[in-house]
Amino acid sequence: MGTDRNNLRGRVVLITGGSRGLGAEMAWAFAEEGADIVVASRKEQPCIDLAAEIAARTGVETMGIGAHVGDWDAMPALVDAVYERFGHLDVLINNAGIAPLYPSLGEISQELFDKIIAVNLKGPFRLGALVAERMKSAGHGTIVNISSNASERPAPEYVPYGAAKAGLNSLTKGLAATYGPEVRVNTIMAGAFFTDISKGWDTQAFDELASSWPIPRGGNPSEIVGAALYFAGDASSFTTGTILPVDGGRMAVG
Repeated sequence: MGTDRNNLRGRVVLITGGSRGLGAEMAWAFAEEGADIVVASRKEQPCIDLAAEIAARTGVETMGIGAHVGDWDAMPALVDAVYERFGHLDVLINNAGIAPLYPSLGEISQELFDKIIAVNLKGPFRLGALVAERMKSAGHGTIVNISSNASERPAPEYVPYGAAKAGLNSLTKGLAATYGPEVRVNTIMAGAFFTDISKGWDTQAFDELASSWPIPRGGNPSEIVGAALYFAGDASSFTTGTILPVDGGRMAVG
């Protein structure tokens, strides 16, 4: 047939947590497929800088905007800003997330716990619902949530984070059922990727852990791109409510 169903030319993609790591990698990939890009993150200037660089190198329209996804009341302004600039939004990537470390579970403060839930679950719910309402009215749209295999197998240092991401997995199915068929909602359940966060890992301990996986290593950020493009594009037109592990096979082993 000769149809490139990953071609996103003319579509607008909003990526939270988009200024670095997996978010930035996806921003570049979507731009290279012709999509216009909105980079959003808590710190505005890195978003503006990355958006300008993407626009200069790819020729697509871009926008960088500061937005704290854990702030419930800030989400309508973010959505309004995107629609005011572009007139429509076709793809939302709920990528923003935090996994702060703590001494022990008993020493986690209520403030820290609430912050983890706010960024990893409350924000995607609020933003997803606001965007899905408009997408459904427009007759089309896709939402891609970035979860973690900690949602099913949390290490001791990621228990609240894993719980929040488990909620995000459930949210994926709920939004898909609520806003389909016009809006498709899917999740990438990411494993260990080499981003800025990985710089603090115990390399020897990680290598020992990864040695038992079918693909015995961490992922490079570029390796998230194929799944993201699939869910965002027309190739996945019959796929919604799906949780796809992209983790080197870690979830396939005991």
